[in-house]
This record gives sequence, structure tokens and C-alpha cells, in this order.
Amino acid sequence: MERGQRLRLTLSGMGRLGEALAEAEGKPIFVFGGIPGEEVVAEVIAERRRYVAAEVVEVLTPSPHRVHAPCPSFGACTGCQWQHIAYPHQLELKRQAVAEALERVGGLLGVEVRPTLPSPQEFGYRNHARFTVGRREGVLGYVHRERRRYVEVQACMIMDPWINEAMGKLRGHCAETSQLAVRYGTRSGSWLIQPALSDPGLALTTGQKHYTEVVNGVPFRVASPSFFQVNTPQAERMADLVKEALALTGKEVVVDAYAGVGAFAALLAPYAHTSIAIEESSSAIADAQVNLASFQNVSILKGKTEELLGQLGLSVDAVVLDPPRVGCQPEALAALARLAPARVAYVSCDPETLARDLKVLCHGPFQVAWVQPLDMFPQTYHVEAVALLTLKAGYPITLASSSPRRRSILHKAGLAFPVMPPQAEESPPQGKPAEHVQQVALAKAKEVAGRLPRGLVLAADTAVVDGDLVLGKPKGDAEAMAMLRSLRGRRHQVMTGVAVVDVASGQAACDVEVSWVVMRDYSDAEAQAFVDSGAAADKAGAYAIQDPVFRPTESVEGCYLNVVGLPLCLAVKLLRRMGADLGQVAIPQVCALHSPEGDTP
Repeated sequence: MERGQRLRLTLSGMGRLGEALAEAEGKPIFVFGGIPGEEVVAEVIAERRRYVAAEVVEVLTPSPHRVHAPCPSFGACTGCQWQHIAYPHQLELKRQAVAEALERVGGLLGVEVRPTLPSPQEFGYRNHARFTVGRREGVLGYVHRERRRYVEVQACMIMDPWINEAMGKLRGHCAETSQLAVRYGTRSGSWLIQPALSDPGLALTTGQKHYTEVVNGVPFRVASPSFFQVNTPQAERMADLVKEALALTGKEVVVDAYAGVGAFAALLAPYAHTSIAIEESSSAIADAQVNLASFQNVSILKGKTEELLGQLGLSVDAVVLDPPRVGCQPEALAALARLAPARVAYVSCDPETLARDLKVLCHGPFQVAWVQPLDMFPQTYHVEAVALLTLKAGYPITLASSSPRRRSILHKAGLAFPVMPPQAEESPPQGKPAEHVQQVALAKAKEVAGRLPRGLVLAADTAVVDGDLVLGKPKGDAEAMAMLRSLRGRRHQVMTGVAVVDVASGQAACDVEVSWVVMRDYSDAEAQAFVDSGAAADKAGAYAIQDPVFRPTESVEGCYLNVVGLPLCLAVKLLRRMGADLGQVAIPQVCALHSPEGDTP
């Protein structure tokens, strides 16, 4: 399609960047200035590799939601995309965008997506502007998103009136730079203009390193590189929403992940026992240290959320996730799943990355209680949202084990549990082997449960049974070698006792899985090499079925994962019996073949 070509189009939906959608010649058309359901004439602005950009030049069948765009620069400037849409319909379109992303990207059906909370101000709300400076005499404006054309503006209707006044004072005095940032504290009267300008005729001071804004009565210092919400009144409403969602009573440990200048950490501190802020940006950390200095129950951790969240070393009751637009790193989501706080408030400015991350969290211990869109950016397609996540039934689940093999089995099945090794010594074999391994597993689970406030504890104990003899972990190399010689070329049993304990009630469920293992006729030299490697020291029967070098087994009859150390199907069965909502579990084929009849996870 050629630039300037006019197309008669029926608009069918909304695109990700706020344009209406249509199709012509088998290619999607993104139409600026349209509303779904309208028939329009649109002019082609540019043809890209995957889409065509166009803009409305005539409305043939107008939407009942169409209004006159009040800004004289609307269309020429693409900073606002929706001034032509009545504000109540803007709110509904944003709710639909969040709901659609949850279903399409997250596969989350039936989630309550509440009506979008309107902004207290439809215009004049922005406290932050970034202008492009025109080549002619330092005029201020923006660049059209598709045309790449500079557009001078005299005033911007979505900016706070003070910023528009500042534009008049800056105009003609800022030609020395190509970009100009203006930030204004709507509650404080403080401002920041960067970079510093040297024009002697300028009536405003510039070059401030930071400014101050006040949210719900709390002052925040914000440096030039640091992030802060652009709509202060709506940010106050969002802070109240997050506080209510977390249901704080003053006893909780709260983590503000991706804390920035410490806004949530400060605003939640009066309602929590302990507030922890995690941030990696040096400029934001410097601001947070100032902003949080007066709160005695707040601490700041400098580093990446995905690294620090899993290293807190304490029980956390609530987490605020407020990541950048790209969302959370997978490691951060995995750490959060292991931490398993009772409530998580996820604050997002991008419905698609929100949906992607909620999908991951809901495959773990969480469920979405509701999602509340907020209009932080009226007249644009952007939408903020707060999602409340709560723990599924039975969570948190703690693995009472120091075994990396058991952790790996659970991780590969998509189950991320925090680990707490038991501290009690294992008792020597007593009674029948099947009873013994269950008793040991139950003792491990109960010991760890005694150190936890809530949830379920999963524990296991594996024994190698050679006839009537129970072979545990060898006490030395000589005993390990003797075990390997006695098992060589013969058939024996491997039993794993599995126990799940409910921390609150003390109730437990136990069972045992039995597999038969036939060992190959390995040589003394092979066995000795395995013992010398040190790998035999912590293995029942002194061998590891999965060792890639020794490969001691000829065949396994029954559950392979049982021999490795945790029969996954049995563990899942017991967890569900104790009320854990595990959802779909990825059962490996070696285990699924032996899934208990009628209980396929």
C-alpha cells in the first residue's frame, strides 16, 4: 500500500498501542483515531513489515462513544491516543484489555476483572513531561510515533498546569539541548528540570538533581533518573488499594519488591511489623534511604529482586511486586513461589506481561483473587492494574529434605517448594522396612512442621532392602564397598516412605512406594571408582541409579523416581489428600507409567 492511499474500513477491535484494528489486502491495519464498530475512511501513513499504519480522515458510521477531541494537536501528536473516545468508554476499553490479556496470554479464565477505577482528573494530571526540543529557537514538542515528524505544542492538555506554564517560560531558552525533562510535585510545589540550562534569559531554575512529591501525607524525594508515578492523586488511590488488598493487621512482614524510591515500603510501614524494600538502582536506593529514614521498622536491600527474594531467610506474609513494564524475571517468580507469602499485590502497567507472570504464579502456589484496573493515564491506551494473589488451599508446602534429587524431581514437575532440612537424627532401622521408612519420613515432617507457622510439610525417606537387611547410608568407604559387592548381580527392593503433615492441625498422611532393582555384574574396579569419587557416601545402599558413569542397574521394576528418592505420584496423591490444590502437575513418563490407579495427577 502506498503512503497517502485512502481505504474504506470497518474497525473490529483495539490494538495494543491504542489504535483501532481493521484488515485490508490480508494485512492488519492499525488506525489512529478510530473506535471499534465504526466505518471510516483512513489514510495510509506508512507500511511496515507486519502491519499498515493509518489514520482516520472521515467517519462514515460514528460510534456512540465518539466525542470531539479538545486538543488542537490531537492526531498530529500521538502522545494521546483516545481523546476522541468518551471517558466512560475509555475505562471499559481498559478493563477489556486487561481481561483479554489474562485469557489470551495467561490462559486465566473466569478471573474477576473489576471495572476500571477512573482518574480523579481526566486532563491536567501528569506530573512528568519529556519534551523534544525543536531546532528552531528552542521550541518544545513531541515526535509523531509513525510519521517520525516533529510536532510543536504550545501546551499539553494532560500535563499539570504548572508544567504548561513552565513550557512558556522555557520556550526559546532551551535550544542548547535536544531533550528536556520536567517533573513537578503537585502536592509539594517542588520541581526538577533537566538538563541544566545556561540561557541567561531563563526565568526558571534548572538542573535540579531531585524534587519532592507527597503521597498520602508522606514526602518522597525523587532523583532525575528514578521512577515515580505520573498521576499523584491516582497513585494515592492505588496505594490505598494495595494496603487493603494485603489485609495488614500490624503483625506482618511485608516485602516491597522492585521498591524504587521506597513508596510502597513507606506507605505500608505503619500497618506492618516489618517492611523490607528491595531495589537495584543506585539512584533509587539513594532516594529510598532518605524517604525511609524515619521508619524504624523498614530495611533496604540493594540488589536484584530475583536474587534477593529467595535469600531473605525469614517467613514473609505479604509481597508487593511492582516491576518495570517488562515484568518479572523467571527467577523472581520462582523465588516468590518458594517464599509462598499469604498475599501478593502485583502492580503492573502492562496487561500482557502481567498475564504472563500470573500464569506462572498460578501454576505454583497462588490463585488470582481479583484484578483491579486503574486509569493512571487518561486519554491514552495505557492502563495500570493491581492483581491480588492468595495462596491455594494447602499452601505453603515445605520440603523437609536436604536432597538435591528430591528438589530436582519437584522442580521438573513444576512444583517449587521452599526447602527446610530436618535437624533430627535418623533413627536406626526398627520393625518392618516399609513401616520404618514411613516412621522416619513422618518424624522428619513433624520436626520441620514444629518450626513453621502454617502450611503443609512433605518429607520422604528411602531405604534399600536386601532380603531382611535394610541398607542405609554407608558409614565409610569400606562399608560402601561391602554394600555394592553384596548387591552386585542380584535383585533387591527400594522403599520410600512419604509423609505429609498439616502444620496447623498436626494431621498427617503416610504411605510407601516399593520398586525392584536388578543390579548389573559390575567389577570391583568400577565399584571402587564410584566409592572413591565420594558419590556413595550419602546414598542408601551406596549407589545412585542415575549416575551416568557407574550406571549400576540393569533394570527397574516399578517407579523409577522412587529409586531416585521421591515417588512423585505418591507425593502428589498425599499432598492432595491433605488439601493441597496443586493444579496440573507435569508427571514424567517414568513416573506416570506407575501412577496409582484412579489418581492420575
